[in-house]
Amino acid sequence: MPDDDSKIDHYVLEYRRTNFEGPPRAKEDQPWMVIEGIKGTEYTLSGLKFDMKYMNFRVRACNKAVAGEFSEPVTLETRAFMFRLDASTCHQNLRVDELSVEWDATGGKVQDVKA
Repeated sequence: MPDDDSKIDHYVLEYRRTNFEGPPRAKEDQPWMVIEGIKGTEYTLSGLKFDMKYMNFRVRACNKAVAGEFSEPVTLETRAFMFRLDASTCHQNLRVDELSVEWDATGGKVQDVKA
């Protein structure tokens, strides 16, 4: 992290797909995608897909005259969360069986309605 009195003007973030864990490898290298002009020390990259080990990231700081060296690349993954639909707590129009979910327009569950 930069010191408060540093002359850092902005950061450059580069990332690329890898589809494997660990450090970048020479074979199957994808081109680095570049995001320039990041002013803060946090950035949100949107549009990622779940459950793929696929991104290498590196960053460098820049001032008005020159850019620094890139950080060591890190590999990140987007993990998918596993869940089950529960027939007793789902929407009244959903019919949930062991391996399937169907929409029941008639509202297949019986509900007590109190005025």
